[in-house]
Amino acid sequence: MVQYKHNAMLDCWFYVLFSGKFIMSASVDTTIVIWDLKGEVLATINTNQMTNSHAAVSPCGRFVASCGFTPDVKVWEVCFGKSGEFREVARAFDLKGHSAGVYSFDFSNDSRRMVTVSKDGTWKLWDTDVEYKKKQDPYLLRTVPCKVSEGSRIALSPDGRVVAISNVCDIAMYNATTGELEEEFHSVHNGEITDLKFDINNRFLLSTGDRVIRVFHNVTGYRAAIQDMQTMLKKASNDGVRQRLRQQITDAQSALDTVLNAAKN
Repeated sequence: MVQYKHNAMLDCWFYVLFSGKFIMSASVDTTIVIWDLKGEVLATINTNQMTNSHAAVSPCGRFVASCGFTPDVKVWEVCFGKSGEFREVARAFDLKGHSAGVYSFDFSNDSRRMVTVSKDGTWKLWDTDVEYKKKQDPYLLRTVPCKVSEGSRIALSPDGRVVAISNVCDIAMYNATTGELEEEFHSVHNGEITDLKFDINNRFLLSTGDRVIRVFHNVTGYRAAIQDMQTMLKKASNDGVRQRLRQQITDAQSALDTVLNAAKN
């Protein structure tokens, strides 16, 4: 067993994530610690956000990020050499644009998109596929009003098509491309929702709270995928591509119909 001892008080909020190369821990103060897999500290980050409300490692394992009292999300790159040795933690970019503290954020599976939800009552979608080493800033793609509460959580589906946001014990599902509110689930848990996460295949949304994990079919994701493929079909000039898209649309519609019919029964 390897023991990781964070200096922050353990009765404060504590967050631990594993990337495959390193472990990140964060507490409710302004500290993030990067550890190797043997339990040695590689780097300590001061987020300078007064408090940390959320922290995460990107799915690609390159980035760590945090948000808190300030109206931005700070992102760092954890750098390793070609032979796998740790080099440094370098500031990558910031997501700036909210007018109040950020409650939560999430990455798409390829880390090319991020979403944020703030106390200012909006969620934002960002294009983070930028040359940050050349000082290029992320692009704000969309700002959408939403209902929020202290501790609201946001999740972005791995394919970047759907955004889910918690508001106390309710969940709202948005189409990330259009920003439209597609579905709402009320009183999902008896108390506050503590986390939201999509499965890697975009089929389900999971929520946690009151000692229960609830699983929802990602109906919004099926619809968004069908819409995207229909748009691609109109633009396709190759017969093979059109045939493949038609089959994918048929398969996706069949899967959606199965889910909706099961819900009715």
